[in-house]
Amino acid sequence: MTSLRRAARLTLVCLVTSTVAASCTIKSATDTTPGSASVPKGRVAITVTVSSEKVALLTELARTFNADKTLSSFTDSAGKKKRAFATIVKKASGAAAQALAAGWDENTDGPQPTIWSPAARSWGTILNQRRAGQTAMAPTDAPSFMLTPLVIAMPKPMATALGWPKTPIGYADLLALAKDSTGWASKGHPEWGSFKLGKTNPNFSTSGLSATIAQYYAATGKRTNLTLEDLNKPEVRDFSKAVESSVVHYGDITMTFLNNWFRADRRGTALTYASAVAVEEKSLIDYNMGNPDGVLDPGEVARKPRVPLVAVYPKEGTLFSDNPLFTLNAPWVTAEQKLGAVAFASYVRLPENQKRVLEFGFRPGNASVSVGPPIVGANGVDPTEPKAALDVPSPKVLVSLLDRWAEQRKGARVQFVIDVSGSMGEPASDGSADTKLDLAKRATIAALDEFKGSDLVGLRIFSTDVGGIGIDSVEVIPVGPISANREKLAEAVRNLTPVQGTPLYATAMAAIEDMKKSLDPTLINAVVLLTDGRNEDGNPDNDSQELDALLAAGRQGSEGRLQSPVRLFPIAYGTDADLATLRRIAEATDAVAYDASDPASIEKVLIAVVSNF
Repeated sequence: MTSLRRAARLTLVCLVTSTVAASCTIKSATDTTPGSASVPKGRVAITVTVSSEKVALLTELARTFNADKTLSSFTDSAGKKKRAFATIVKKASGAAAQALAAGWDENTDGPQPTIWSPAARSWGTILNQRRAGQTAMAPTDAPSFMLTPLVIAMPKPMATALGWPKTPIGYADLLALAKDSTGWASKGHPEWGSFKLGKTNPNFSTSGLSATIAQYYAATGKRTNLTLEDLNKPEVRDFSKAVESSVVHYGDITMTFLNNWFRADRRGTALTYASAVAVEEKSLIDYNMGNPDGVLDPGEVARKPRVPLVAVYPKEGTLFSDNPLFTLNAPWVTAEQKLGAVAFASYVRLPENQKRVLEFGFRPGNASVSVGPPIVGANGVDPTEPKAALDVPSPKVLVSLLDRWAEQRKGARVQFVIDVSGSMGEPASDGSADTKLDLAKRATIAALDEFKGSDLVGLRIFSTDVGGIGIDSVEVIPVGPISANREKLAEAVRNLTPVQGTPLYATAMAAIEDMKKSLDPTLINAVVLLTDGRNEDGNPDNDSQELDALLAAGRQGSEGRLQSPVRLFPIAYGTDADLATLRRIAEATDAVAYDASDPASIEKVLIAVVSNF
């Protein structure tokens, strides 16, 4: 399976900077959310489709734009005065890129955009490449709404041990530390263990995409004009593969790492969870201000971390998430809509509106507006950095880079654990001919295609007495190379049938302990557990003790620390799943719970889960 096909499938899900609840549970709700009222009669409708980090601000600016008779006006080609009306719609960057490349189906993708503002213009490059041979849909000269550079977030003591802030630090320095068998002991801190990198999947996340581009530039010593010849050099391949080998696990959003880091900080283990994570500067500011996911729910109080993060601006250079305002060259965008789009883009870039950008932790896209708080040293960032910016590679190089990442990424060792209790035989929804298990089976088979041939994958099922009296969990296919197992796994999944109860805790414990026995620290070791219920093993009096034991087992890594843990990624499937408990189990293993309360979303959710590997 090529990485182009992989990328196409991956971008079906919530790919970039999705708004995640403080509980760090990935929600499978539709990604398209209207942000304004219906269009008044006589106004020219401008649909502005944007990534989630700027929805709140642009919705507010659209409201004032729509009310301003002067600034929302434009003159059409016939010399007639008209007024635009902007509606803000949320859609993740990669999902929008995929929808645009496919022609944009309003039934599934939402309103057709006039302006598209992904988190970074690299998504426009990918879109244009996917439409190779056709007119470029995303103009290359689009203005930026706001900016934030990619940084390497590190706990302050760790960065200090590397010479921060006086000594420039880059990918080559981190790679040297990652390859040192003594780990942090080489810097006088054996208690921190090995160097551990957190990084998101570049098919899903802007920060992951930018970090992957940056590490290839670092390997070549270049800052511009990355070529296919560069990617083919053995030393470049080896550099990139070595960086990937230090990854703890991947993921679809950086909030997974930041929320886990924040919880570890409360436990006093922030320095053993991760050493460095590639994130956007804005996210690091949020973290240090006590709001790691960037969203404060009603009644939630920000709590600053005990160990703050600091931003390392790679000495080799970095990329900006520049939030371009693409007025699309799409067949559904009329000439007068393009004029209205220019009026809106000009409005949001006015100095008084650009000052609002700073309130959200971003840098203004209009260079005439100075950078100021909260982009200050007290929040772990440096407004004078970065000293060097990297160019986005050409479309062909960017797509080839993703191909190579798919080959060079860290390998995975994953056990799927699927609930086959009786409730999985219930209809997926009212009137549906499919059961919940039917949808789960199809989704699991689709997710198998996302693994590379050398990944190790197995299958376990669970339900009361599924393997005979007193046997609640059965290994159907042992964990092994998926190159040999893929069709066996698919056939085994096709043959699953629902049976009895849900011994959730015992099964999760058995899966974790089984994976620990043959732990491979060179791989991402994980369990994916899908369940539609709560613990029902016939012994409700023991539930509390069983859960406590499970949580303890999840936290227990080598020598009592999470140095090479087995992470358990649970999926709460259907409305009856015990999401709160599954969240606790995920957090105990420094993983994340996924919410598939709508059974129809299970394929998207499972592919998002697999983005961690």
